[in-house]
Amino acid sequence: MAEEVKLFGMWASPFSRRVELALKLKGIPYEYIEEDLSNKSPSLLKYNPIHKKVPLLVHKEKPLAESLVILEYLDETWKNNPILPQDPYERAMARFWAKFIDEKLLPTAAKVSHSTGKEQEQGVEEVHQQLKILENELKGKEFFAGQSIGYLDIVAHVLFWFYSAGEASGVNALTTEKFPIIYEWIEKLIKIDAVNECRIPKEKHQDFITLRRESLKSASK
Repeated sequence: MAEEVKLFGMWASPFSRRVELALKLKGIPYEYIEEDLSNKSPSLLKYNPIHKKVPLLVHKEKPLAESLVILEYLDETWKNNPILPQDPYERAMARFWAKFIDEKLLPTAAKVSHSTGKEQEQGVEEVHQQLKILENELKGKEFFAGQSIGYLDIVAHVLFWFYSAGEASGVNALTTEKFPIIYEWIEKLIKIDAVNECRIPKEKHQDFITLRRESLKSASK
């Protein structure tokens, strides 16, 4: 079953890295296929004709899109090294906070990176409020999942992206002074081999973000 797993991804996508991290933590062998999103492969378009995006997992020739959906599928299909909580309530809450990250925090952060002036200042304040809410979930814990890394930690792994995005844009919404608990969590994460294997190279990522911002500015003129 394991050798039939393929992951179509893109090196700068935090959502692709999220799935890679889950695969590594669960010890699932897989083939990684890097996609050029400006020239998508026939295989990506064949397996994901609706969204035409990454990450895309193919298992036994059956495709799955959307990183949160893929994480749950991996955990239900490979029972070893579970990443979701066993308790139904805790499992539901992990899903709730995952949606908070993807549907509230990340869209707000994206608006900050594409705005200027007062609009950007207001966006940064909103990001701070949402990060503080998320940080409260970490109080008194080693990881979001408890004593070891789990589903919500994998989802929140996207916060590494805030480093590069902040430095590239000159607007760093995630600082040690404002969010010490999140920074302690990050320090614990980077001691895990699988996490480091899935980290986006900082300088390469900053260059990518800068080029993307410049292209968006040019397109809006």
